[in-house]
Amino acid sequence: MKGIILSGGTGSRLFPCTKITSKQLLPVYNRPMIFYPLNTLVKAGIKDILIIVAPERAGDYLNLLGSGKEFGVKLTYEIQDKPFGLPEAFIIGEQFIGNDNVAMILGDNIFEDDFTEEIKNFSIGAKIFAKKVKDPERFGVIKFDKNMKAEAIVEKPKEKISDYAITGLYLYDKRVVDIVKKLKPSPRGELEIVDVHNWFLDNAELDVVEVKNEWVDCGTFDSLLQAQILARERLQHLLVI
Repeated sequence: MKGIILSGGTGSRLFPCTKITSKQLLPVYNRPMIFYPLNTLVKAGIKDILIIVAPERAGDYLNLLGSGKEFGVKLTYEIQDKPFGLPEAFIIGEQFIGNDNVAMILGDNIFEDDFTEEIKNFSIGAKIFAKKVKDPERFGVIKFDKNMKAEAIVEKPKEKISDYAITGLYLYDKRVVDIVKKLKPSPRGELEIVDVHNWFLDNAELDVVEVKNEWVDCGTFDSLLQAQILARERLQHLLVI
């Protein structure tokens, strides 16, 4: 299993803070934000990790994280010139992924859960992680049937279909690269990660796991504050880097 941290974008919802730095380099308590998703991968035993960054911030990430030797891992860097949707990460990382399975985590997602067993036991298909939230309209949402089996996945639905949001951690086998290459941009002008999920769902190869503990997507000032409190009060003893 290889790992990808997608850490590009402009972070426009966090302006003016992100006018001078990447969102994923903003401090969350006593560490830059990216340390938390990196910790999630490292703790789960992933040692070969690609970090995808915006071109104007590449030097900042290299100065901060270096080769990864300090953390016992190998870090590789690639540039995402302009955001074109989350699935683009698999095209950028095609050579990095090779014939391996891959775990992608978003650089602004902070988890309390330990995913070691889920990652170690993954072999084929896709596995995504869902969390019941108060504001599902901000995310891709999973609709379940009466047996809590995934029935449909919709990106930021206008009408409420479920309280379960898809979090920013995804496990795929190597086919994900070819699947993404066949995707067409949505009306938003981007490739959509829900289209990848739905490909595996349509082929009965999608596994959905519920996130048991806290999860924060640091996309707004309120969620960033929530992450600060979570990091200070509950995450420090869980960090391995």
